[in-house]
Amino acid sequence: MKGINLRGKMKNKIERKYQTSFHLLLLVFFGLLLVQCNPTRKNPIPNIPFDITINLSLPSYIDLQNVGSYAFVEGGSKGIIVYRMSYDQFIAFDRHNPADASYDCPQQLTPTTNNFLELSDSCSNARYSLLDGAAIEGSDVGLRQYMTVYDGGNKLRIYN
Repeated sequence: MKGINLRGKMKNKIERKYQTSFHLLLLVFFGLLLVQCNPTRKNPIPNIPFDITINLSLPSYIDLQNVGSYAFVEGGSKGIIVYRMSYDQFIAFDRHNPADASYDCPQQLTPTTNNFLELSDSCSNARYSLLDGAAIEGSDVGLRQYMTVYDGGNKLRIYN
């Protein structure tokens, strides 16, 4: 009898240890989730409603027929840069620098001369990734991204 009782106590002790570890893991997970979802880090770029469709066969957008190329489009706060990531995937970002939400800099974000996948601001020297809009240097907030829908032919819709 005594042997059976010891096994039961050991089993209960092990179960409590795993339950404590599981609860601690859940607590850490939700803590990290709260840190990542900080609602105070709002993008300072004005959200100006627009809905445009561009024709990729027009001369001003002909570069977008090639994967890995970009083009400028009018719209948003200070213009839009569209990048073709793959055959059917485009991304679009506002060219307004989030580090200059006050409009002090008259220039728009432009690709750097030595790396077109990096956008820079001539006034603040802030830099951003064209691949995902993330801030590289000089800003705590990434670029404002817009939705894109490609029809598989020559039309690309950009909107917010």
